[in-house]
Amino acid sequence: MSRRNNNGNAIADNGRKYCDVFINHRGIDTNRGVASLLYDHLERFRVRCFLDNKNMKPGDKLFDKIDGAIKDCKVGVAVFSPRYCDSYFCLHELALITESKKKVIPIFCDVKPSQLRAVDDGALPPAQIERFNSALEEAKLTVGLAFNSHQGNWADVVTNAGNIVMESLMEIEEEKHKRK
Repeated sequence: MSRRNNNGNAIADNGRKYCDVFINHRGIDTNRGVASLLYDHLERFRVRCFLDNKNMKPGDKLFDKIDGAIKDCKVGVAVFSPRYCDSYFCLHELALITESKKKVIPIFCDVKPSQLRAVDDGALPPAQIERFNSALEEAKLTVGLAFNSHQGNWADVVTNAGNIVMESLMEIEEEKHKRK
């Protein structure tokens, strides 16, 4: 359940801004591309999205803000890219999305699903590597969109992803009403 603040933004009962969609991505690869374009596209349709560089401000606690947005969201969009698995934060977010049983919509941007793997470089406990690889396996076994940023049409991938997200949100709402 949510309420609205003075600006009309939805606020979850826990005081955080509520979001429908959490966009999980590797900023260095996708910030100025598909992640930001998808955020802007969905926001135009009044779909509330969380994208780190759009929703976070100096002073925000990373894990509090990100983990809270994942808990509050209905759908997670994972934008996989060549350096995605190099990021602890990307892998943590994906694991939390899958562990929370949220629907994941994968976008494979300049990377094949078979290339995704959390590498054990000794910096993390083996259980954490297993957690990350389990989340990656779940995402790899989910039908997603493939996009080659050098040859593909940006508008097409953003429109297709946006349509899939909106259809998913409608399905979730329909299921919610059926259970009542």
